[in-house]
Amino acid sequence: MERAHSLLLDEEACGQLAEPQRAAFVFEWLNRLKKLLPAAERGNVRRNQRRLIEQLSGVLIGYPGPPTRWLLAHCLALLYSLGDPVTATLSVDRCNDIIRSRDDSPSGLPTRLAAVACLGALFQQLGWRLAGCFKDSVANLLKALRSAESQGRYEIMMCLEKVLRGLGISAVPCHRDIYKAARTCLTDRSMAVRCAATECLLELQREAVFLWTSELENVATLCFRAFDGSNYSVRVSVARLLGTLLAAAAEPRQPAAAPRPSGRGRSSLEEVMDLLSGGFLRGGAGFLRASGDILKGTSSVSKEVRIGVAQACVVFVSLLGGSWLEANFPSFLSRLMELASHGRATQTAGDAVVTRRCVSFVLRSTLGCLLGEKAQTNAAKQICLAMAEQQRAVDSALTDGNMETRVSSVDVSASQHVLVCCLLELGALIQGLGSTAAPLLTDSSTGLLDTVLSVLLHFSSSASLTAAWCLRCVAVAMPSQGSRLLDRCAEQLVALKSSPEAVAGYGAAVAALVAAVQHCPLGIPHTKGMLVLGLAEDLLRSASQNSRISLQRTRAGWLLVSSLITLGPAVVEHHLSRLLLLWRCVFPASLREQEMELRRGDYFTWQVTLEGRAGALCAMKNLLLHCRELVTDDIIGRLLTPLACAVALLAKLPALIRSYSCSVLSWSLVYRMRVYELLPLLPPHTYQESFGLVMNQLVWDLSGQDNLNQPCWEQLLLPPLCQQEDLQLVGATYIEEQLHGSVVGGASLDHDAFSLCERSDEAPAPPPPPVVLTAAAVGLFGALYPHIISAQRVKILEQFVETVNQLKGQRQQTVQTHVCAALCSLLKQQGGVRDPLGPEEVRSPALALLLGALEALSPLLRCLAAEGLARLVQVVGDPGFTVSVSLLCFDRLKTARDVASRSGFALALGALHRYTGGISSPQHLSTCLGVLFTLSQDSTSPEVQTWSLHSLSLVVDLAGGLYRAHVEPSFTLVLRLLLSAPPTHPEVHRSLGRCLHALITCLGPDLQGEGAAVSGLRSTCLVGCEVMQDGPDSLVQARAISCLQQLHMFSPPHVNLASLVPALCEILLDYSLLAHLCSSYLCLRRAVLSCLRQLVQREALEVCVHAVTLVKQLPHLDHRQLDVTIKEVGLEGALFILLDRESDPGLRRDIQETLVHMMASSATSNKLGHWLKLCRDVLSATADCRAPLEARQEDEEVDPARDDDSSAFKARPESGGPFTALRWATRRFAVESVCRIITQCETADPAHFNTALAQEHRLHKSTDFLVLHLGDLVRMAFMAATDHSDQLRLAGLQTLLVIIRRFSAIPEPEFPGHVILEQYQANVGAALRPAFSPDAPPDVTAKACQVCSAWIASGVVSDLRDLRRVHQLLASSLAKVKAGGDAVGQLYNEATVTMETLAVLKAWAEVYVVAVQRSGQKERSDWTADLSVSSPPANHNSGSESGGAGLLKLVQSDLTTLSRLWLAALQDYGLLTLPQEYAPQLPETGGSFYTAETVNQAKAHYSSSWAPILHATSLWLHSTGFVMADDSPAYLSRPATPTSMGHTGGGAKSPEDVNADRLHLILGISVEFLCSPHSDDQMENITSCLRALQALLDLPWPRAHIGNDQALGVELLSVLHRLMVTRESSSIQIGVFDLLRQIVTSAQELVREKRYSAEVDDGASEKETLPEIGEGRDTGGLIPGRSLVFGALELCLCVLVRKLPQLSPKLAGTSPTGPGGSVWSLTDSDCQLVASALCVLSELPSVCSPEGSVSVLPTVLYLLLGVLREMVVQPSTHTGPTAAGSVGGVVQAALQALKSVVTSPMSRQEKSRGAWSRLLRSALSYLLGLWDADAVVDHGSLLTALTVFLLSAGPDVCTVEPLHTLSLQRFTASMDAKDPLVVSRCHQLLTSLFQAPPTTAVPYIQALGPSLVRFLQKVERSRPESPEELEGVLEGIRALEALVQAADPTQRPQLVSVLLPLLISFLLDENALGCAPAASRVLHEVALRDLMRLGPQHSAVFRSLVASAPPLKARLEAAVRGNQESLTAKARSTPAKSSPSITLKTHFL
Repeated sequence: MERAHSLLLDEEACGQLAEPQRAAFVFEWLNRLKKLLPAAERGNVRRNQRRLIEQLSGVLIGYPGPPTRWLLAHCLALLYSLGDPVTATLSVDRCNDIIRSRDDSPSGLPTRLAAVACLGALFQQLGWRLAGCFKDSVANLLKALRSAESQGRYEIMMCLEKVLRGLGISAVPCHRDIYKAARTCLTDRSMAVRCAATECLLELQREAVFLWTSELENVATLCFRAFDGSNYSVRVSVARLLGTLLAAAAEPRQPAAAPRPSGRGRSSLEEVMDLLSGGFLRGGAGFLRASGDILKGTSSVSKEVRIGVAQACVVFVSLLGGSWLEANFPSFLSRLMELASHGRATQTAGDAVVTRRCVSFVLRSTLGCLLGEKAQTNAAKQICLAMAEQQRAVDSALTDGNMETRVSSVDVSASQHVLVCCLLELGALIQGLGSTAAPLLTDSSTGLLDTVLSVLLHFSSSASLTAAWCLRCVAVAMPSQGSRLLDRCAEQLVALKSSPEAVAGYGAAVAALVAAVQHCPLGIPHTKGMLVLGLAEDLLRSASQNSRISLQRTRAGWLLVSSLITLGPAVVEHHLSRLLLLWRCVFPASLREQEMELRRGDYFTWQVTLEGRAGALCAMKNLLLHCRELVTDDIIGRLLTPLACAVALLAKLPALIRSYSCSVLSWSLVYRMRVYELLPLLPPHTYQESFGLVMNQLVWDLSGQDNLNQPCWEQLLLPPLCQQEDLQLVGATYIEEQLHGSVVGGASLDHDAFSLCERSDEAPAPPPPPVVLTAAAVGLFGALYPHIISAQRVKILEQFVETVNQLKGQRQQTVQTHVCAALCSLLKQQGGVRDPLGPEEVRSPALALLLGALEALSPLLRCLAAEGLARLVQVVGDPGFTVSVSLLCFDRLKTARDVASRSGFALALGALHRYTGGISSPQHLSTCLGVLFTLSQDSTSPEVQTWSLHSLSLVVDLAGGLYRAHVEPSFTLVLRLLLSAPPTHPEVHRSLGRCLHALITCLGPDLQGEGAAVSGLRSTCLVGCEVMQDGPDSLVQARAISCLQQLHMFSPPHVNLASLVPALCEILLDYSLLAHLCSSYLCLRRAVLSCLRQLVQREALEVCVHAVTLVKQLPHLDHRQLDVTIKEVGLEGALFILLDRESDPGLRRDIQETLVHMMASSATSNKLGHWLKLCRDVLSATADCRAPLEARQEDEEVDPARDDDSSAFKARPESGGPFTALRWATRRFAVESVCRIITQCETADPAHFNTALAQEHRLHKSTDFLVLHLGDLVRMAFMAATDHSDQLRLAGLQTLLVIIRRFSAIPEPEFPGHVILEQYQANVGAALRPAFSPDAPPDVTAKACQVCSAWIASGVVSDLRDLRRVHQLLASSLAKVKAGGDAVGQLYNEATVTMETLAVLKAWAEVYVVAVQRSGQKERSDWTADLSVSSPPANHNSGSESGGAGLLKLVQSDLTTLSRLWLAALQDYGLLTLPQEYAPQLPETGGSFYTAETVNQAKAHYSSSWAPILHATSLWLHSTGFVMADDSPAYLSRPATPTSMGHTGGGAKSPEDVNADRLHLILGISVEFLCSPHSDDQMENITSCLRALQALLDLPWPRAHIGNDQALGVELLSVLHRLMVTRESSSIQIGVFDLLRQIVTSAQELVREKRYSAEVDDGASEKETLPEIGEGRDTGGLIPGRSLVFGALELCLCVLVRKLPQLSPKLAGTSPTGPGGSVWSLTDSDCQLVASALCVLSELPSVCSPEGSVSVLPTVLYLLLGVLREMVVQPSTHTGPTAAGSVGGVVQAALQALKSVVTSPMSRQEKSRGAWSRLLRSALSYLLGLWDADAVVDHGSLLTALTVFLLSAGPDVCTVEPLHTLSLQRFTASMDAKDPLVVSRCHQLLTSLFQAPPTTAVPYIQALGPSLVRFLQKVERSRPESPEELEGVLEGIRALEALVQAADPTQRPQLVSVLLPLLISFLLDENALGCAPAASRVLHEVALRDLMRLGPQHSAVFRSLVASAPPLKARLEAAVRGNQESLTAKARSTPAKSSPSITLKTHFL
């Protein structure tokens, strides 16, 4: 089929196939035909039309399955549409004949159904062209409908829908007939037929006006009846129909529509709501039945009807749209509230809960999805007004004393439901709006808080508790309100504590507000916790004072305690002792006292007692959940007595119930529930003595007779214990996710007030206590059972079996559910810890229980039993037992005939090996497959098919590779069933989809193969996916997408993205009402997003291209569903809209990840501008974004004296942008996306951050660059930073910070000396100012401080006046810190004061550091200013004060205060970083900036701020020179503690001590951090530490202190060594060495001072005492770990060996060229490091004593000469990053270090002189040997090193033979070298040698002088031609001059007579001078100048020489004459204006 290209079916190939393969072959052909026909030429289609029709007719009568018949119908209709339509009537007639046929056999049914499908497709495609035969066809269909079975009725309804769609208005004559038929089918027993009838009526209402006019009420009643007994799909479809009709009635589409019987042309909202209310209250019942129910006082309306009506109401509003809702919301809300309060809707508690949930669902689905933030705010106001009106009505009814009060009491009680619905929606709205809801609270006309607070006094607990929840939502959305509301409620609680309603309401409100802190990072003040605990204690103490309110006070007291514990360990640990006292008081002191208790008291006393103890147990549970680390063995020991009493009371409860009947029943139930919830959290040994008692009670609760009358809530109990994938069998995904809880109607907040303390974003809905009790008993049974004795275990399970067998019916199922849940809970826990179950006797009853449950009628119980069986096999762990269980399942399947048993045991077969490592036996696998294959083909029972196919998918997963042998038959089976299973049973298709998914996973990457077998399997996969994609069920479509996603992962080339992506987008962009109404659609959208996320990770660009073609490829798409065209904003824009609409967290996360992947692939390329515009449009899409800016501008107009920040952006959303009114969360993601784009650009093209380069590239390429969009970036950051939403403000400030850091250094090409960001300084200031307003949250202010410091430090602003604006913001924050944070402290936790204070101090520290650095740079530039004529490059910080002292001046005024605050912060940090064992030593009241109660929260703030503060403090101490400042008191946010740094308390410390404390503080913090830097993101902190230490050690006092304390220095060195090894950053390593040099310097200074003191004190005995000073003393030993020198050596060696491995004998072979090879290529920073190490090495001997210096000298010399050896090699490989200058710098450093060592005073000390001489001679010998190396070496550098020895070492080193001879040879060889550079360097060094003392110079003068003269004599014959040769000659002349000067004065004339002729020989006559080379001319000039200088000095010699040698005289005169002529000629040619002789370079780039 893959090779077929023609339109026709290959009948020959088809005929050779077997029946199953033939069906697949035909389906593939039809699928191919469907794609080929639209693309084929019309002529080709017409030529093949007749043959094609024959083939299609053959398929029609060939018994096609459902997918094939739908495809066949589509192709047939498409063929007539594209070809010749004339003969279409023949096909219509033929189809009608088949439909009329009387063939009722099963084999004839597929053909008849196919004929119906073809008829529908033909009419849909051809429409009016078949109008002639339309009436007959419809009549035929309607006639067939009467006798059709369910599949036939389904197909006929679908066919009629297509007929109506195709004919449109032409079908009017048959509208009534079709309507009558659809009415019947709408209440059909088959759910699929109901859905089809709904679709038919939906199509009918487009033209049939009567449906929403005259027949509206009848249709509505019909829909209500259709809801009754419906499933989820039917409810969705019927709700869509009803909602559409009602919307059409309210807003008619056709103005000429027939008027309603009432005579009105339009149906008002009231009439529509009347209809919906009627259905909600009476259902679909007739008048008589409804009236009878009213008289009997019963309700006949099912829950399904009410849920359906609610969904219909949502559809109605969704179709009318958000604008309609906004306009009509007050009346809509009032009608909904009437519904909620109606007596028929709230007859029972269960009815009331369902009604409230339905109303809340309607409100949430409309207000939450259709309205933007502004409209939601208005809706919240309307809700407040409605609540206030309701409250007024209640108050007036309660206070009215007349007889009407009795009449209105029903209304008063019903008001609670109205208030609950309003409060829930109000809370949800406020929580969604977040901080943007702030105007709601300040609107006095609404009085939101007053209204909500008034409901707290409502007599109904549900209303008051919901009001408390609403207050919690306010506190979560606006954390600043938390403390205020808490104070207000606490005050009211105290003031009204004599009112039961006030105690209950305000107590719940306080508890809810405290529990809200879990969601608020800013927290509440610690004192509030003390306040709450005080209130709780007061309530509990006073509970017994007034019996009228005892219960309320007791409950409220423990509710407050429970909420307090949710604040976490940091708060609770301070109150734990008081809590323990409360627990001890509420329980008896002993068991004996408890026995006595039982003999006294009445029912009310026991009610209060049980209430109090239940509350206490709940508080204990919260302690174990929220503060587990506080529950030590000691605490548990103190709770043992209360726990023992609590457990013992369980046994006494039956007696209490007997004594007081039902009066204490509900309290005893809650008490048992609390005990059961608490015990699993405790270690079992704490209640070991009570195991038997508790277990007996559990057995009674699970299987006792008294509990059987309670309804079994298996929907709540069983799903957590089942396997998630098995739950799909019971339709768990079809439970309305938006109406969660309604399935177990009765779940309500008033069942458990303590649920207010739970950590949940949604309103809690706890089930009734009996349900929770059973669930808790199930959990406790699993925890307790393993700890009881074995005999008891067997007995309990046998008792369970016996109880189940004794009961029948519903009672049996209830007990079976309870005991199986308990058993599965036990097995799940045992499987998790791998513990045995007990003796073998336990297996039999456990197996019996589970096998019995496998046959239960409840599908959920069967799922549980299958899971339990798998767990049992796992826990037993016996292969024999596993085999026996599987055989048992096989046997039961052979004999069982009922559906439940067969489906249960089929599932057990698949699940059995789930936890035992999978199926490993091929025989067992074959047996399983045989059974499951048979069951899955049983078409008589769809349920058995579904369960067996699901089991088959489990087997495929568990068999793994073993299943490969069975893959082909499995694929064949799945495809055959997909092609034949009827659409009326979608659950079968879902299981088939799971099987296909498992098979694809099983094959995995093998699907990429090219063989025929693999190709066939792959084709089967694709066909299966096509079948499922075309199916009507959304869950089946979702599974198809998952299969394609899996296939794409394993075999990407074989998935056609061109067809897949548009299909995905069509689903995704379906914004119709179904999209947000149905959980099944939610599953589909999840599958689509998951698939898209995977696709864009690899092929993002292709996905975007295919998505844009969606509109072109799908002309039939209803564009009204698309809010925004993909053409305009692309797929990414559509995803942003979807992100704004979605509420599901998982789906939102997938959308965000998809967008991030799309950004990563295209944001840095040519789509950069598109992404930025998209983000800007999203950010601008807010209805009220003008408000904050306009307010600011008005403020500026009021105060004209303010600066001109009003020139900032006047942000306005573009009118007509693609997005409208997006929520703050979506806009925040857009801002975060901008940050991501900037980060991505950092690793892309450098032109993104280079304006000139970007503009240049833009000319040649069409690419886009980020720097060109800087204005947009700043604008977006500005808009976000000034928004109403705090979260968005934080994101905006972070973006601004990123922009400043990345763009601050980019120059502006058009204005040299300026940066590109400079033009936006007003915008930055305007963006920052709102963050410093008094009401700004602390986290926003802290982030703004960070941005301020980054802005100031960036150096963008050049003018000090401009800088002051941002500086003033920081100054205002500093003033706030000095004044104390009282105002903030009342609103937020004290830790937020710490956070804000440290953020301010950190910002100031960063500014101060930058100011000092710039000031230092300016001073250095001033120092070098006289070397430059022109000014330095006009940088943005030059020419103004801010670049140098100006910024420092800004900080200087506050530096005194800042320094004290910095020191206090550092001391706090030092204390907080102490190990845990020192915690008791911390100050009891806390530190300067933190309180003792907030230590844990404060640590995080200190750890993020300390490093810049440390650096700044060091710089400040450096600037003061460690001189004590004045002792004026510091302004701290809290009173200074006794341990505060720098405060002289009581005059106890001297300045020396204070300085020492400061030094040790900084050293301690630095060393502690540097010892264990946590990760690479701490690099900035490491750098700050090193710079801080360097600044300190620049001062004499700290150096002296560290020098005196050698242990401290050694510790510092060990830390630096560790840092050197663990950090590769070159800047850090260089910083380490700078610090090392300072430490060595401090030691040098100490040694020098001691030696000076020794010389002064003991001048006579100097030689004896001096050697003992320094390391090594008189032994010379250096102890590792204690020696500073040894530590320094370690560091130096570490660097040298890492950079130059050749130095190490072990690493000598690692060089690329082997031993003696070239140096590894080193970077500039490497060379700098090596040079620093050499410098340190050379200083080490001076720190030692003479003996110590002898010890260290060999190492130092070895390393110095080793580095020199490596560096003097002249390689051809010194290319790459290393410049010649860098290597030359290392050589110079080595020579300098060598000189330092050789000239060390230690070499002249008496005790070490001999050893030094020997070692230096050895070093010299080694150096002289380097000339003989194989490689080419730098002789100049070696000669320099040799000269260092000759000049600096004594004669006893250099004059020793053979060293002296070798030295002479090296010089002689160098003088004769061919390299002129070597000759030049040699002569230069000879000059130095000749100038040395005679003992050194004379031998070399005697040996090398003649050679030098000979060299100069040769010059006359071969004059220099290059600058290098010239330099050699000139250096030779200087050397000869030095020789002359060194000679004895008596011998000097003879040498002058040698020198002068040589100089004259270099002269040229006037003829030769003009044409001589440049080098000769220079030599001539130099020689003439020297002659002019030397002649007068030695006039006698000169005269005699000239007189005796006339040729010399003539030559000299000619040279002088020629020189004069050249000077005259120059003077003539030079213009009058003179110019400097030296031209300075002014352009340095």
